[in-house]
Amino acid sequence: MHAIVVTDPAAGTEGMTLTEIPLPHASENDVIVRVEASGFTPGELAWPGTWTDRAGKDRTPSVPGHEFAGVVTELGYGTTGLSIGQRVFGLADWTRNGTLAEFTAVEARNLAPLPADVDSVTAASLPISGLTAWQGLFVHGNLEAGQRILVHGAAGGVGSLVTQLAREAGAHVIGTGRGADREAALGYGAHSFVDLETEDLTAVGLVNLVFDVIGGEIGDASVDLIQPGGTLVTIAGPPTRQPQNGRAIFFVVEADRAQLTEIAHRVREGRLRTRVGLVAPLSAAVDAFNPGARPRGKTIITLS
Repeated sequence: MHAIVVTDPAAGTEGMTLTEIPLPHASENDVIVRVEASGFTPGELAWPGTWTDRAGKDRTPSVPGHEFAGVVTELGYGTTGLSIGQRVFGLADWTRNGTLAEFTAVEARNLAPLPADVDSVTAASLPISGLTAWQGLFVHGNLEAGQRILVHGAAGGVGSLVTQLAREAGAHVIGTGRGADREAALGYGAHSFVDLETEDLTAVGLVNLVFDVIGGEIGDASVDLIQPGGTLVTIAGPPTRQPQNGRAIFFVVEADRAQLTEIAHRVREGRLRTRVGLVAPLSAAVDAFNPGARPRGKTIITLS
């Protein structure tokens, strides 16, 4: 089958090549999926799992990409909840070959059924951003109606979904970002917006929850905005300090079938919009991931 592979951690996206590799086989509890669309996060080339297996051994050449939508073509022993021919989407394991390939092997529990009226490109843009938003808000942040939430990067891939989910949950949403992102953030449902380049973040006042995707000085300054009993959740790295009378949590997104199903349900009903940027075929994937060429939004690779 055709796939994108990487072999050199130092080469970044410039080290990507399109080549032929053997078809995957379904191990116990696996399914084989014919990939229709795949998402890719440039930062994953710095993740240890891209280059080593669970035992820490080199596994290059590796197939990157972890988000995808497709059709089940084979069931491994012990698989439950899925059937051959079923449309699915989900999140592939971090330490196995990924989804920038015509076929991929993935644990069945990492997949959710994909409704017929949700297209594959949209579905492939959802797993990492959607699950990150859901878990940060409701699993780690315990968001409740009426609370005030500060969403950094509110117009970005993760932040736009955080903004929409928080607004729907009845929270008062304050978005942040660059000035050029103001209208987009308000369009996703933020009640107000702070330009991090020109406006004073402390003017926001105290909030119940901060969702941080930026880290650094912005993440550190946000710790002081947590009111007693509040929470800062971040995906940017372990927090350097804890809020007074509150907590700061760093988490890594995990696959979850029930949460993916909830996300797909909201997309079907028009209650949740994802931000897709460039859509390109597998033959153009290497060029699509040139850091200087990517537009705003999620880059999605389509496969026939």
